[in-house]
Amino acid sequence: MNQAVLRTLTEPELALVRESEPSALRDLSEDDLLDLHTRVRRARSKHLKVYRRGAAASVGQAGSRGNASARNRAARDKAELFESLLARVSRQVAVAARRSSDELRRERLADARADRSPGPAAEPVARVPADRPSTKARKVRTTGGVKKDASSRSMGARRQAARDAR
Repeated sequence: MNQAVLRTLTEPELALVRESEPSALRDLSEDDLLDLHTRVRRARSKHLKVYRRGAAASVGQAGSRGNASARNRAARDKAELFESLLARVSRQVAVAARRSSDELRRERLADARADRSPGPAAEPVARVPADRPSTKARKVRTTGGVKKDASSRSMGARRQAARDAR
């Protein structure tokens, strides 16, 4: 990290930088990482806003955006610093989320294996006799209403009658 930029940071901002060091991130839980991610994102948004507003305000005085950007270098460097911190914390959040997801999946699979039935030979499954009619409702393709369906059928019949009359 650029030491000149670090010297311009306030104490709370420096604390965020220290908390987002790779060695410090490894020890944090997923919830702590999400909290840190939120704080770093807010700081990044703040510095990005300061940079954009400063650049927009100095364009009129400088005459062009290129000249204005040179005057606003410190704000841009702070915004870039917090952007890189946010990327670092985001990667660590993704690692922690993947770890907890894998852990939950292992637990779920272990629970499913523990509750699994012994197999098909243990208990016969009761079957519905073939002579009894199904109670399942038939699927009927409709377009939204009985009248509309009847209208569609009659229009089709009229069209066919017209073709047959030719």
